[in-house]
Amino acid sequence: MNDDYYKILGVEKNTSKDEIKQAFRKLAHKYHPDKKGGDEAMFKKVSEAYSVLSDDKKRAEYDAYGKVFSGGGAQGGAGGFNGFEGFDFSQFSEQGGFEFDLGDIFGDFFGSQRRKTKRGNDIVIDLQIDFKDSIFGVERKVFVTKNSVCDICNGSGAKEGSEMEICSVCNGNGQIHETKKSILGTFSSVKSCEHCNGSGRVPKTKCSNCRGAGIKKEQSEIKINVPAGINDGEMIRMSGEGEAIARGISGDLYVKIHISKHESLRKEGNNLVMNLNVKLTDALMGSDYNVDVLGEKIKLKIPAGVSFGEILRMKGMGVPVVGGKRGDLLAKINIQMPNKLSRKTKQLVEELKKEGI
Repeated sequence: MNDDYYKILGVEKNTSKDEIKQAFRKLAHKYHPDKKGGDEAMFKKVSEAYSVLSDDKKRAEYDAYGKVFSGGGAQGGAGGFNGFEGFDFSQFSEQGGFEFDLGDIFGDFFGSQRRKTKRGNDIVIDLQIDFKDSIFGVERKVFVTKNSVCDICNGSGAKEGSEMEICSVCNGNGQIHETKKSILGTFSSVKSCEHCNGSGRVPKTKCSNCRGAGIKKEQSEIKINVPAGINDGEMIRMSGEGEAIARGISGDLYVKIHISKHESLRKEGNNLVMNLNVKLTDALMGSDYNVDVLGEKIKLKIPAGVSFGEILRMKGMGVPVVGGKRGDLLAKINIQMPNKLSRKTKQLVEELKKEGI
């Protein structure tokens, strides 16, 4: 497709994500193929446009090049748009525990017969790490209490060796029809059967560990790989590590990183920056300083006549970059002036003044 995604959604280029979402909802409701008078071709165009413009990275690539390189459909893309691949339907919900597909927007209203897939809640946790670990990366283990798939029945809810039988509530369909009245008339909708969780079958004998639920709340150990160079406040998303839900897919775990401040170093992009206190005589005559950079001893050469505020650069001593070279260490010179001068020192300074220094 060679259409302008902004024109398809009827928004301006500087439109916010919330406004883009609202525009998509309106158009998706209008063109959905399950609706009488819907337009499947336009529905796909609208969905493709939203899948790109709702993603910050894809949107930036599209704005810059008119195409997307990080996956998903876009103008000029090699693979084009393929159904709803790469589309994040979970953006329609503000909290977990929902059922997702486009039927969530208007399925109940128009009586869509599409079978929905349940998704567990997302979990958000905070993780405090040292400054050094944020620079070089680290693996941390955390314990999270959450609903997990039962490890005895593997989520089936049945006792080992027990047979599954047809659900008596939905008669094996996994769905229950409901009728609703509104000012527009009476509408039929389809809901997932709560008795069998939409599977159409229930265990003849329930698992004793989870009591037939297929899930159980327990404390789980999770390994978190914190990447090198991560910034304070960044999120790590761990797909499928959130709350489990019976006969559905697990939510995600989001880890918010908090970095402890270092006493002398700070991070600026891929560089490490520090303030280095230098004696006046060393600034005048030059010297070598031994500097500790995150456990690594470095000899830093102070050139004679260095100025206050001057920055000395040591290449390759900064933040590691994936697939590239490390950043640099930048030392900002702070010349320390003596508080008191002895008589002899004053005489020497007077001699320097006579020399015009």
